[in-house]
Amino acid sequence: MRIFVTGATGFVGSAVVRELLSAGHEVLGLVRNPTAALPVGAEPLPGNVEDHDSLRRGVEAADAVIHTAFNHDFSKYLENCENDRRAIAAMGEVLGHRPMVVTSGIGILPAGRLLEERAVPVLGGHARAASEEAAAALMAAGRRVSIMRLPPSVHGAGDHGFVPVLIGIARQKGLSGCPGEGRNRWPAVHRDDAARLYRLAVEKGEGGERYHAVAEEGVPFREIAAVIARRLGLPLGELAPEAAEAHFGWFARFAGLDVPASSAWTRGALGWEPRGPGLIEDIDQPGYFAV
Repeated sequence: MRIFVTGATGFVGSAVVRELLSAGHEVLGLVRNPTAALPVGAEPLPGNVEDHDSLRRGVEAADAVIHTAFNHDFSKYLENCENDRRAIAAMGEVLGHRPMVVTSGIGILPAGRLLEERAVPVLGGHARAASEEAAAALMAAGRRVSIMRLPPSVHGAGDHGFVPVLIGIARQKGLSGCPGEGRNRWPAVHRDDAARLYRLAVEKGEGGERYHAVAEEGVPFREIAAVIARRLGLPLGELAPEAAEAHFGWFARFAGLDVPASSAWTRGALGWEPRGPGLIEDIDQPGYFAV
């Protein structure tokens, strides 16, 4: 297939592009900068998620779509979530019968129990749910759209997500802190395993489904913080709610996530079995702590 990938130079998107190319697919990758370094063999399409004409051109030139692009500038998070809603709707206008996989997150689901694929976000409960709402609207209109939910930590070489944020906060504060005792749990996946699941979803998946890219159901936050403390030579501290707010700042909501999630149905439906290292093994490497 010829597959249009948004976010093709991003941490997850570039891994998806390499996985698709290795499986013999052609890739058309959306890039903001025409000189951006796409994986060798992919064709660039200049544009961005706010340039809806470029999105439509990409969809029309492909047999399938994988949407991984998202602006993670948290200073305008609400705006970025709504931009993603509009981008998905724009692609849906010309999607026809092509399959499309839309990226979402485990963290938008209601906490308090093991989250399975049939779980849905609470309406209006999380800004990032805009992406799932847009995808669900296309599903309801009969489009072959599926949702890929990523866990709080998609880890691997080049990670610039949640764990690096924690490392930066620990360096700044001189403490690797935990919300309370750190018993809250983050599901996790290595990015190469996630990339393989995207490929399987676009090759074998059905419209209307929700898939969980989860290799580990829930890694206790304390274990993550302990690796950071040891690697940086800092104390590990338990933080009461107010102290945690002050310590983590804007990241406090994410640090406190307790969203253990299952991928049992996903594995059975697509024949996916993660092969990469676990989160603790992966982050306990010098590369995560290089300045």
